[in-house]
Amino acid sequence: QVQLVESGGGLVQPGESLRLSCAASGFTLGSRAIGWFRQAPGKEREGLLCIGRSGAMSYYSDSVKGRFTISRDNAKSTVFLQMNNLKPEDTGVYYCATRLPYAPCPGGKVSPEEYRYWGQGTQVTVSS
Repeated sequence: QVQLVESGGGLVQPGESLRLSCAASGFTLGSRAIGWFRQAPGKEREGLLCIGRSGAMSYYSDSVKGRFTISRDNAKSTVFLQMNNLKPEDTGVYYCATRLPYAPCPGGKVSPEEYRYWGQGTQVTVSS
């Protein structure tokens, strides 16, 4: 079955970088768009960005533009979220998610309901 497993989270200081991984199994990664979401304590899950099958990125949050990028390695069935210049407000649980095969990255303001399959999340804490 479709499975997504995030890793790479941890505790970092402001200004530092982290790279999260999303390992996919049970399907062909190249057939699906992958999105990254963040849920801060006490807040709703927020869409950050998405990578389409071609590798094109869609940003959903202005707060991460210029700092976060997403990439994919279909041969390794893994999607990466590179996070630079981390800020305390980036603290939260980070999730990767995917949609049905060949569905593109959603446009506009994305809702978690537009993604069908989710990983368990990985905690990122940015604190001095």
